[in-house]
Amino acid sequence: MTDFLQLFFSGLATGSIYALVALGFTLLWQASGTINFAQGEFVMLPAFMMVMLMGSGLSLYVAFALSIVLSVLILGWLFKRGLVDPLFKYGMMPIVVATIGLSIAMRNGVRAGYSAEPHPFPQVFPDVIFEVMGVTFSAGDVGTFVFAMALVLVTQAFLSKTVTGRAMQAVAQNTESASVLGINVPRMIFYTFAINAILAAAAALLVTPTYLAKFDMGEGLGTKAFFAAIIGGFTNSRGALVGGLLVGVCENLAAAYISPAYKDAVALIIFMVVILFKPQGLLGKKEERKV
Repeated sequence: MTDFLQLFFSGLATGSIYALVALGFTLLWQASGTINFAQGEFVMLPAFMMVMLMGSGLSLYVAFALSIVLSVLILGWLFKRGLVDPLFKYGMMPIVVATIGLSIAMRNGVRAGYSAEPHPFPQVFPDVIFEVMGVTFSAGDVGTFVFAMALVLVTQAFLSKTVTGRAMQAVAQNTESASVLGINVPRMIFYTFAINAILAAAAALLVTPTYLAKFDMGEGLGTKAFFAAIIGGFTNSRGALVGGLLVGVCENLAAAYISPAYKDAVALIIFMVVILFKPQGLLGKKEERKV
């Protein structure tokens, strides 16, 4: 039972990172109907930004703050204006294809332009071990879980409790009605892209100490987060939280009790089971189609 609890809580820490990235998927989909298949690379790029900034002599936290600003400019504003806006009028499929191409370009660009080797990344939390009733916790797992969950909950509170957040939700529900009510639709959509960039930078800060800064570090992360978003419900931001935690815990348990070889397949298996019995996701709502 002790081993199970340790695996469970360690899985929660990993799952909270998946939830951060998955939340970006759901936010972009709700606000602009955009599916960003470069989401994993949106985590990878801030990781390398921090590596380069720290290499110039800056501390980790100053580098993180600057990476947030750069992420909002590059992964928020430039991504929206340079790729999404020109293609939006042609429908979702061109955006999907373009973001797949963008993910490939970003991976190869970092590999060719910076390095193909993994780069070490400093620990964000102290290297301390806690023991509670025979269950061992690392400060890294606890800190990762608390920090990631705080970001998810703060994002959800911002969307539901603030005037700007409610305006963003109004745009997500009905763009034309929101425009009639005087809401600045382009600005609200940009805010969504900016929040997604901030969440990606935060995920980079949490995941890179364990997985190192590698040009392909976002490939598996983006795929699992995408599955987590669909498992929880692509139209529900809370679903990203549920889906991320579920994937993180299940893959940890599968690696320990079945085989490590099945760890990366867990998200796909859960995705297939959920879609088979509840296509809208665990927390998603059915959407009626009128013909």
